[in-house]
Amino acid sequence: MLVNKQTIGGLFINGQVLYKKEFESVKTLYPQISTIIPSSTSETNYAWLSGFPSLREWVGERIVKNISAYSYNIKNRKFESTIKIKRDDIADDQIGLYAAFFQEMGGAAARHPDELLFELIKSGFVARCYDGKPFFSEQHPVMNGVEESKASNVQLPVSSEDEMPAWYLLDNSRAVKPFIFQVREKYELARVNEIDDYNTFMRDEFIFGVRARGNMGFSFWQLAFASKLALTPTNFAELYDRMSSQKTEEERPLAIQPKILLVGQSNREAAFYIAKAETLDNQKPNPNYGLVEVVVSPHLP
Repeated sequence: MLVNKQTIGGLFINGQVLYKKEFESVKTLYPQISTIIPSSTSETNYAWLSGFPSLREWVGERIVKNISAYSYNIKNRKFESTIKIKRDDIADDQIGLYAAFFQEMGGAAARHPDELLFELIKSGFVARCYDGKPFFSEQHPVMNGVEESKASNVQLPVSSEDEMPAWYLLDNSRAVKPFIFQVREKYELARVNEIDDYNTFMRDEFIFGVRARGNMGFSFWQLAFASKLALTPTNFAELYDRMSSQKTEEERPLAIQPKILLVGQSNREAAFYIAKAETLDNQKPNPNYGLVEVVVSPHLP
């Protein structure tokens, strides 16, 4: 095959088609539990997270909530994946061998936000959210009228030696999801492959790569509860009820309802027994049947 600008241009176009097709075919979790927010700078401030939206009866003047009491920034990160194709392979009509590489790049790019998401979720027991506390914490400051108290969105064992694989309850039914996927630059396939490029001349190869900028961050901790206790009906019911019973500063229900039980493979059987079995071992109706959707992720233990 003659190697010229037309040949290389056609290779890139075919690569884009394969990349895009695979990218769009991959099923991912992050759109279900993350709010996708565009970013226009190197980092974005989310001070507004400190004011969970709720309404009150308007009596007298408006009461203005101070949403700048806390500061939470999400810094964008840069990511890449690169392959090279030898000029001789193009000349020898071997480019068909590289079709799978373009497809894999598309799949990897599509799945990458999920990797960032679970990296974030697993860090949530120590990484801090907008109120300065770990996202999953027993010490979140909340207001009850004019009094400040502490709220917990986590179940922890007395000793770290008794920790079990973590499982999570999430409410993804609101406009703002439990997590934020901040997008600065979308995942795009690019090339460095002109015939007269320095790299082509010196190494006799053409380079293709994916590039993106963005990051994952925490949203409202009230929408995500976690446990490191065993996944049992009792522990599930306690965490579910605690998450559902949250209230506003005016002591009105926040109306949060867990929709997803997120587990790893080690908790798969227990999760389906708790939420998907219609009857219990004693043949009585399962009170938790259908309460939540069970999502099993390979990114969790």
